[in-house]
Amino acid sequence: MAEFAGYLPGFARDEIGWRPTRFAAWGESVEVALPELSDAQARALCDRIRTRARASLKRMEVARIVAAIDRATACLLDRQHPLRRKAEALLPVVTGYDRETVRLGLTSLLKTFRRPQLLRFLAEDFANPGMLDGFQPAAKGGFVRAHGPDLLLHVWAGNVPALSLWSLVCGLLVKAGTVGKLPSAEPLTAGWFAGLIAESDPDLAECLAAVWWKGGSEGCEAAFLREADTVLAYGGNPTLAALRAKLPVTTRFLPYGHRIGFGIVAREALDSRRAVALARLAAHDIARYEQQGCYSPQMLFVERGGPVTPGEFARHLAHELAALASRHPRRSLSPAEAAAVAAWRGAQEMRSLGGTAEILGDPADPWSVVHAGAAEALSPTGLNRTITLVPVDSLDAIPALVAPHRVFLQTAGIAASPDNLFRLAARLGEVGVTRITALGRMTAPEAGWHHDGRFSLLDLVTLTEIEQGAEAAAEGFAPYVD
Repeated sequence: MAEFAGYLPGFARDEIGWRPTRFAAWGESVEVALPELSDAQARALCDRIRTRARASLKRMEVARIVAAIDRATACLLDRQHPLRRKAEALLPVVTGYDRETVRLGLTSLLKTFRRPQLLRFLAEDFANPGMLDGFQPAAKGGFVRAHGPDLLLHVWAGNVPALSLWSLVCGLLVKAGTVGKLPSAEPLTAGWFAGLIAESDPDLAECLAAVWWKGGSEGCEAAFLREADTVLAYGGNPTLAALRAKLPVTTRFLPYGHRIGFGIVAREALDSRRAVALARLAAHDIARYEQQGCYSPQMLFVERGGPVTPGEFARHLAHELAALASRHPRRSLSPAEAAAVAAWRGAQEMRSLGGTAEILGDPADPWSVVHAGAAEALSPTGLNRTITLVPVDSLDAIPALVAPHRVFLQTAGIAASPDNLFRLAARLGEVGVTRITALGRMTAPEAGWHHDGRFSLLDLVTLTEIEQGAEAAAEGFAPYVD
């Protein structure tokens, strides 16, 4: 029996078309039915979501929305809940990630959407979150109110399970009527979450839909792009450029494209007591979701001069990746992914023959560590547990080594003393790094983080201001005026 993806309020299942898609991994398979709407159905859905958002969502207090999201999240955190059990059973088959990676990753992600963390999202972007419910005093004088779009279209990526929940939750918090395009690689979680929202608050769920269409196709895609007030999209840069070209000039477009991350280990962190633990944390960042996230490391810069040398640290890292491979097997690679890893490793083997690098791990291993012979600029790897370790004489050399990729920089995971952390963070920020975290936390952003240096909520809203002059003038027409 097929698992039906998506969430379509106002449509009976037999009123729309369904595209069967088969997924297979770990000796199991599952068929997922993806919803296909006609152009007329897409326009009708947009009209319904927009109308319901204006009629009910815009009038809800944010506290009510937070409570509904919190209740839905609690269900998916409960390992005995039927949907959580289904997620743990099906997502490994759909995504190819091993069961423990999915289980641990789901819990880590979902904890971000409990009530305390949702309040952090709001407090991070709004000095007074009450401006989402009504006019609030502005610091400069007058009053201000924030309005989410009537129709916010999300174009989600499926490289990480449940990634869609980040923007879905953000859209609901700003009271946006929401339509999300399910990613073909992981089309299930958003629909499950929407169904839990419906159980928690049916009125809120009437302002939310999760749909699917084949990317780049004609038909319903044009309707959704034409109807949306704001489009938030994840994907490769060519895909985002093509999407931007299809949008009306008046549509707000918020793209999240290719990014690259890296790690840094200072000499003061490299003693015999801490080096192995740090290598374990770095290996976790590398192995989790096979470096598919925009925050995953592709290079580690290791400072010389500590009790543990960069070469010794490279061996610790190789040992930890080997250990992780037995606990968390690497997912099966597509032909294109396998070719990319083989090409990258082949290039590294040529470097090792020339004496400019040392490669750790056999070609048959599901991981590779390259220990460069000298400092070199940041460069992408083959992903899927491939990493280059670069020795540097000083942390001060690193900003110049990553600066050529300025437009792609995002996360840096750093193990250093407080003085070095803040000094290095200032210089990394100057060359484009937008997130600095600890090793082991690169793939787990905090609630309220500024994705690619932008606001999670504030970018989605428009502000209406009542100027002091208008307020003063209104006093002249009050019934109590002398």
